[in-house]
Amino acid sequence: MKACLHKLPLDQGSSFLFNKWNCNFFDKPWHFHEEYELVLIDKSSGTQLIGDKVKLFNDGDLFLIGPNIPHMFKNFEEYYLEDNEKDATSVFLHFTEDFLGENFINLPEMTSVQKLCRKAAFALEIHGDTKTRIVRLLKKMENQSPSRRMLSLLTILIDLSESEEIEALLTTTFNLNTKDNKDTSRINQILEFIMKNYQHKIYISEAASLVNMSDAAFSRYFKKHTQVTFSQYVTEIRISQACQLIIQGEENITQVGFLCGFDNLSNFYRHFKKVTGYIPKDYQKKFQLVSSTV
Repeated sequence: MKACLHKLPLDQGSSFLFNKWNCNFFDKPWHFHEEYELVLIDKSSGTQLIGDKVKLFNDGDLFLIGPNIPHMFKNFEEYYLEDNEKDATSVFLHFTEDFLGENFINLPEMTSVQKLCRKAAFALEIHGDTKTRIVRLLKKMENQSPSRRMLSLLTILIDLSESEEIEALLTTTFNLNTKDNKDTSRINQILEFIMKNYQHKIYISEAASLVNMSDAAFSRYFKKHTQVTFSQYVTEIRISQACQLIIQGEENITQVGFLCGFDNLSNFYRHFKKVTGYIPKDYQKKFQLVSSTV
């Protein structure tokens, strides 16, 4: 995978970036940028990697991701098949703190927005009525004039800054060094290796050899850049894939565990509960209950 410090081009005459993406699957690798990103997953599903957080994403999920937080939305395998008829659609904004002028964010009236920007360093997921309002505004922005888009973005930030329906995804701030593209290239290579091999037993020595490191040096390097151990990260990837298989309901739970790289059922149950808070059978029942009420 390529080094992924993304430089985002602004449209001429615009102080921030608004865009809508419609394709068969999300193809951006693990990347980061200096701008804040407000992203709506309008229609798609898969595994999200934001900083050191791994979980599923689905239609309607909404996130505010702070500067230099590495992230990736990886679709499930069926999205990449040749006969895929699924859509992957997102709407997103990229902006900096000074998009309305160097001193605007420091005005007394913007105190709550300043606090929101600080919270975004932990990557935020937006829920409830707040999400409904923000999604409505985002979708209107597609057909708005540049000046009205600017007002909509300001309205969104004020609404978010006053909301209590926001969840921090990270427990500590997670900023990559934007000066060192070599590091991001290495991490991308490692993450790609994990995503391709999580169904099998993965040895740390295999990953270390990819980037020409000793096992000990690799362990320190990986934790420094992801803030979790290599084995923890592999486990979270496996559990996120197991969640999807359980939701699909095409395999029994024992088969799901083995398909996702766990060598025995008790080990699978233990890790599944640690990551999700549920044992697999209860997770399945919870999903079936939610589905029946939709």
